[in-house]
Amino acid sequence: MTSKAKASTETTSTQSAPVKTYREAINEALRQEMRADPTVIIMGEEVSGGAGTPGQDDAYGGVFGVTKGLMPEFGRERVIDTPITESAIIGAAAGAANTGLRPVAELMFFDFIGVCFDQIFNQAAKFRYMFGGKARTPMVIRATVGAGMSAGAQHSNMLHPVVAHIPGLKVVMPSNAYDAKGLMLSAIRDDDPVIFLEHKTLYDTKCEVPDEPYTIPFGEASFNREGSDITIVALSAMVPRANAVADKLAREGIAADVIDPRTISPLDEEAILESVEMSGRLVIVDEANPRCSLAADIASIAVEKAFSALRAPIRKVTAPHTPVPFSPVLEQLYMPSEERIEQAVRELLEA
Repeated sequence: MTSKAKASTETTSTQSAPVKTYREAINEALRQEMRADPTVIIMGEEVSGGAGTPGQDDAYGGVFGVTKGLMPEFGRERVIDTPITESAIIGAAAGAANTGLRPVAELMFFDFIGVCFDQIFNQAAKFRYMFGGKARTPMVIRATVGAGMSAGAQHSNMLHPVVAHIPGLKVVMPSNAYDAKGLMLSAIRDDDPVIFLEHKTLYDTKCEVPDEPYTIPFGEASFNREGSDITIVALSAMVPRANAVADKLAREGIAADVIDPRTISPLDEEAILESVEMSGRLVIVDEANPRCSLAADIASIAVEKAFSALRAPIRKVTAPHTPVPFSPVLEQLYMPSEERIEQAVRELLEA
């Protein structure tokens, strides 16, 4: 089945499903898998709230409320509030994964990866290889990414290219609630460490999400829009912006493929190349800084494997190579906008 066929199947399956937010979809995935598998545990700062204090139990559910309601059902032995020490959270999760549990560890902000980077790239990512394939490390690291909430430069980065570079890690970036649930269930069931990146601005976005459990395979992109005039590859919160541009262009008779890779390691190169070979034009939208970004990586893949099909230079729409501004006005200028995406598309179509 082609990627386009898979995307169509998923759309059909959600036609009569209830509408849920991105936050609710992830919470539901965690709840369903914890009910099905007693080895699944959750750990992180304020994932339940109130531990060791006179405050209200289950007061928080993480900084964005994603795990709220899980502690009353599963107890503090499975929904574990941790000290503010990312190195201990990820180190404990890696050890737990090697001894039979399936931990889902939360980093409040992925920017804090610097505090626990050794535990991720030098330990968890390498256990399977260091022990000749005999070691399993079924752990999920949930973390928020992205700008748009004026959270400052230390809480707003898109650092997915950093972990996509590391062999042994799988990196997931859902752009909608339906994908978030299916990809989270796949992540928990995977026997390798998975980095699950949730864009802050997506938590309140909604779409139809089935009540029953379902999985989405890693490495299979989704075609959000289909057309042969131009290919737009967008990541995470940039997908809804690319969809909006494609819808506007469609009213003018311009048909665009909008591809959401959903996972960047593994990356569905086949789907991207299939589209580029048909359209001959490629725009890549990635909120990360431009140097060594996924936009740069995807562009290199297209040039290496589909150069003869290209009818115009590849365009990358990214953030500038600066820290994320705190100012709300500057932050909006920093992030790739619908206007910038549309401008890049129109320039390629005129080329």
